[in-house]
Amino acid sequence: MQYHIFSPYRVCPLGAHVDHQHGLVTGFAIDKGVDLWFDISSDAHVHLESKTFEGVVDFDIDAPSQVREHHWGDYARGAKYALRKRFELKRGITGVVQGSLPVGGLSSSAAVLIAYVMAFAKANDITLQPFEVVKIASEAEREYIGLNNGLLDQACIALGKKDGLLFLDCDSNEWRIIKRHPDMPEFEIGIFFSGLTRSLVNSDYNLRVYECKTAAWNMLAYTEQPLKTFDKTFLRDIPKTTFDKTRIAMPARFARRAEHFYSEYRRVRQGVTAWETGNLKLFGKLSFDSCESSIHNYECGSPELIAIYEIMRSLPGVYGGRFSGAGFKGACIALVDPAHKADIERELTKRYLEQFPEYEKTFQIHWVHPAPGARFVEG
Repeated sequence: MQYHIFSPYRVCPLGAHVDHQHGLVTGFAIDKGVDLWFDISSDAHVHLESKTFEGVVDFDIDAPSQVREHHWGDYARGAKYALRKRFELKRGITGVVQGSLPVGGLSSSAAVLIAYVMAFAKANDITLQPFEVVKIASEAEREYIGLNNGLLDQACIALGKKDGLLFLDCDSNEWRIIKRHPDMPEFEIGIFFSGLTRSLVNSDYNLRVYECKTAAWNMLAYTEQPLKTFDKTFLRDIPKTTFDKTRIAMPARFARRAEHFYSEYRRVRQGVTAWETGNLKLFGKLSFDSCESSIHNYECGSPELIAIYEIMRSLPGVYGGRFSGAGFKGACIALVDPAHKADIERELTKRYLEQFPEYEKTFQIHWVHPAPGARFVEG
């Protein structure tokens, strides 16, 4: 195969469940991800095989996208769908795709979408800036795949840098990479897969998005402000003082969702300052606090993920961590002192499998590092 794209997975230490409400988020691209090897076709045909999933994918890039087939090929069709809205596509690709970690919580769907967007653009001589790739891939996931996400996943994957933390404002789309402070202690990122897998689109993810918007509607209605359509309603547009005045009047479930949003906004602001000054202890504590709010205010997390979180919170050498992804399946992430890796792995495995012996064959621990964003690999 002539071309090779590596599209990394991502982790988000702070800024959970707020990108779809135009909040503030942080993240890293990591050194595990999706590889796509491909050749450019002489015609419009796309042929894809996967080393991870069964079956092959065949379609023409110059034809409109049909309805979803609920198959791994939907991600390639989604990338085509979003690109065709902007560009004429004439040439397809023949490719092989492979993921390097289990699916669950690291946004493998966004990683593979970005790889396809970059590959189809290359095949059709389209030059895209990294943030254009972010927006196109996000649109494909929202409009074609059907997941009401914000830009967090795609931004981490496309914009990540090896030695910095991405800070993104999902309202203005302004972003910057905050370089690691020279005094910051060394850390690695532990990824702890519960062994439980489940599709995000079928989970409560979209329901939580609607609950956040309903909380915003409640606040606007109670303060007699004009309502916007649901798709234009975001918690970010409503000051926290309005929430303080109205929280008692709205149903408790909606107040909890809004409480998570406003407290996470504050945590991200504090976390960015902690990162800039090299204070990894405070940054880690804020990440733990984020997970507490995810459990109690946002009400996500399976019993398995909550167990991993509670165990890792108690272990020496863990600076902080939280559920990864939407928190309805998959994984927890933690920022860890490398000197404690072996002890953490041993203790976490032992205590988790005592509670959930049924996951003995599927529970996994991986160690990763921050890495550059999606790119063509030479050679």
